[in-house]
Amino acid sequence: MRAVAGRIFVITLPFLLTAAGALAQPASKANPLSAITPVTESMLRNPPDGDWLMWRRTYNDWGYSPLTQINKGNVKNLRDAWAWSLPAGPTQIVPIVHDGVLFVDGVGDRVQALNAATGDLLWQYQRDLEPALISGGGPIALPKRNMAIYGEMLLIATSDVHLVALNVKTGAVVWDHPVADWKQGWRYSSGTFMAGGVLTAGMSGCGNAQPGGCFITGHDPGTGQELWRIHTIAQAGDPNEKTWNGLPITARFGGSAWIGGSYDPDTDTLFYGVAQPYPWIAEINGLLPKKEGFQSNALYTDSTLAINSKTGKLKWHYQHLPGDSADLDEAYERVLVDIPVEGKTRKALVTVGKLGMIDALDRTDGQFLWSKETVPQNVVSSIDPKTGFRTLNPAAIPRIGSTTLNCPADPGARGWPSTAYSPKTGMLYLPMTELCSQTTPVPVGEGRAYKGGGMAVFKRVPVPNSDGNFGRFDAVRLSNHTQAWSSRWPAPLTSGALPTAGGLVFAGSLDRYFRAYDDTNGKLLWQTRLSNAVVASPISYSVNGKQYVAVVTSSGSLHTRALNTLVPEIKNPEGGSVLSVFELQ
Repeated sequence: MRAVAGRIFVITLPFLLTAAGALAQPASKANPLSAITPVTESMLRNPPDGDWLMWRRTYNDWGYSPLTQINKGNVKNLRDAWAWSLPAGPTQIVPIVHDGVLFVDGVGDRVQALNAATGDLLWQYQRDLEPALISGGGPIALPKRNMAIYGEMLLIATSDVHLVALNVKTGAVVWDHPVADWKQGWRYSSGTFMAGGVLTAGMSGCGNAQPGGCFITGHDPGTGQELWRIHTIAQAGDPNEKTWNGLPITARFGGSAWIGGSYDPDTDTLFYGVAQPYPWIAEINGLLPKKEGFQSNALYTDSTLAINSKTGKLKWHYQHLPGDSADLDEAYERVLVDIPVEGKTRKALVTVGKLGMIDALDRTDGQFLWSKETVPQNVVSSIDPKTGFRTLNPAAIPRIGSTTLNCPADPGARGWPSTAYSPKTGMLYLPMTELCSQTTPVPVGEGRAYKGGGMAVFKRVPVPNSDGNFGRFDAVRLSNHTQAWSSRWPAPLTSGALPTAGGLVFAGSLDRYFRAYDDTNGKLLWQTRLSNAVVASPISYSVNGKQYVAVVTSSGSLHTRALNTLVPEIKNPEGGSVLSVFELQ
């Protein structure tokens, strides 16, 4: 069956495969789509142990699997179960698994439903993209990292900046809603996220000289209709526009929402992180020199936004890095966890930006709780213990006409690969890289208008007196913010972390290694080498009582390309993207 909806082509493959004879599924393998159930709000709040229903599995962004079949005692017997080739490109998608069906979104908007136990293709959706969008990489070179599932729909963000609902059983288009014009540089990387019955998506691409910066939108999941829009840069009339050093709205750039959200259903609060201002260099973007009567911290860049999911109204905000001038985003996942602070249990939000500093806030009001440094850095000279305000080191602020040493470098002590939290150990697991950069600003030519980009050159170098190990995997106890263990590796860590109730934590690196560690002491228990860099967040799921671990490998992402300049001796294949799945022997 072939259905056409505008420029959308859908192929429902179970029927084609049967007609193809040799490609048909054996009759003994039941099609799990026949028994797939609608995903409800209560299911998203408390998903079945064997499902993985959103990018970090649960609303609180823990990235934790409660499955125990694969554990410390038997992980040495982990082997390949099946693998699936994905379209070539910088794939970073985190698959969704529900009722034995695995959904994956490849570069170029090829969405596929697979039998999660066997790897057999069930259906495929291929978006028909304009040639101008695809040529030269275009916005499709910026991968989408997550999808959402709700009711009987798989909800995706596309390379031409639409939100699309697909029927989970057939892949047919249910609705298609345009959000912005990709020809103006808008794009999606965070993908889609459900929160309290509202479909949300963070926009990026505002480093392409989009005046007024990026935004986050909320939509009716049944129709795609936009319900609300909140801007990530203070707009005209916002009291916080004074933080833009007197710049008009047409000269305020940046604020991408690169990463998906988290959600507290008890307070109906959606949390998103916001990236840095553009261009990166404060003397170029107009935030320095500071003008009398104004501030230059550029709200709401490098901030946490707490948003009412139904209305899109901002409840509170907290800025982690005021005056960022070195591309050090604070845009990543917000982990929601209750932790002890000074003898009292606090409803906390924990996040780690490129600086590698762990910040803990009270998620009910944004009050600062504590901060912890993890890796060598010279950007921040001091942190106020009561407010968390970070004073920047003047010597590390890039200046026009000079080269500055910044630690960490622009890829960050941690990039988009996700941290994770285990309720079993009470630890936060952080995949990181130790590195610095020699940063040289590249000013806009006199009389020329800013047309986009960061306007700086970074030469990535080791941390002074480095031991040669760039990769670092840390475990930090959130009860007292002390380090439990740290594992060092020559190659940068490039995947998210996956802790499990089996006492394991999985993570991968740029040199193609995928590893399992003891979650309490960091001892290496298992490793294998895959076909390419391990670049996505691993997941674990179960089908018919059997547990699996899955992760995507690929090359060519902005993050891995940046890290490769630090370790050019690491050579990976070009373009190949694979979903690798593991099971016990």
